[in-house]
Amino acid sequence: MENFLQQLKALSSAEEFLQFFAVPFDQRVVHVSRLHIMKRFFQYIRQEALPAESDELRMFTVYRDLLTRAYGDFVRSTPAQEKVFKVFQDTEGKQHVTLDSLKASMPLRAAA
Repeated sequence: MENFLQQLKALSSAEEFLQFFAVPFDQRVVHVSRLHIMKRFFQYIRQEALPAESDELRMFTVYRDLLTRAYGDFVRSTPAQEKVFKVFQDTEGKQHVTLDSLKASMPLRAAA
């Protein structure tokens, strides 16, 4: 029988993680925020004092609680508000392009 960490490594999608940990979810939320949920989940894992790997039941419980928390963040909020990814952290997710830089990036037209 595979141990907990081996089973965890075999998971690839947000839905697989949510199903593995038996976290009820709305597919619409996951569809919009899947990457944000998973990144937040792994941020929470890094912040948590985790139990010993030998205590698989406790590890499952802690991970399940953290995934539930990460998913809940995006039920109550949006990716832009949660700012998990750098693009949302920098200048509130807005890109600033000056007209001069836009003109400079365009190829020069040959005079007709």
